[in-house]
Amino acid sequence: MTKRPLVVGLPCDHRTVEGHPFDMAGEKYIVAVRDGAGMLPLLIPVMEPPIPPSDLLATMDGLLFTGSPSNVSPNYYGGPLPREGNIADDNRDATTLPLLTAAIAAGVPVLCICRGIQELNVALGGTLFQHVKEEAGRLDHTAVARQTIAEKYGPAHPVTVESGGLLESIVGKREFMVNSLHAQAIDRLAPGLKVEARAPDGTIEAVSLPGARSFLLAVQWHPEWLWHDNAESRAIFGAFGKAVRAAAGR
Repeated sequence: MTKRPLVVGLPCDHRTVEGHPFDMAGEKYIVAVRDGAGMLPLLIPVMEPPIPPSDLLATMDGLLFTGSPSNVSPNYYGGPLPREGNIADDNRDATTLPLLTAAIAAGVPVLCICRGIQELNVALGGTLFQHVKEEAGRLDHTAVARQTIAEKYGPAHPVTVESGGLLESIVGKREFMVNSLHAQAIDRLAPGLKVEARAPDGTIEAVSLPGARSFLLAVQWHPEWLWHDNAESRAIFGAFGKAVRAAAGR
């Protein structure tokens, strides 16, 4: 019998296109999972009602929680009502937040990117800044002023990596440049999470969960963008793939 490929699930965004509901995910994440981590990417629909986490985890060897134009509903962390123009995705929230806690409990390797790090923090009991640039001493982390895709995803600021942490063990350095395309970020860190890197203004850029049964890394930037051209991104996806294979072997 042919051994089945190892599968990494990517929860989708829920969008309406010409009046029809769609479940979709950016191809850049899909390609990074396939080529960077060496896994079979499988899109997870975010339907109503949600697919039970136990059903999903019975099929998945790892999970990647992607970035998105939408934001986690403040209903989940007691935040103020969002302003006009905020993009919500209640279907995604209803799928990803329970799935994150179930995956951690089950020891499934997890990588979270942008919205994903915010989902992780909220799922474990933390809160978010809805408008980072309006907080005292904080930078504007959005990409509004940058025009082309290449400019938006270009290096924006350095991150300082905590000594002796998971991220340093992966990338092998204490500082490197990252892109920046987010309006929201972690405010109160969830219990159990450990800061792995910060931006120059103190914004949390990466976290891990010491004591987790398997790999768990969450970053605020976008390592999936041109991952093959960036040493840190290659290392992150390589480490995630290695962790998925190790967990599957167990």
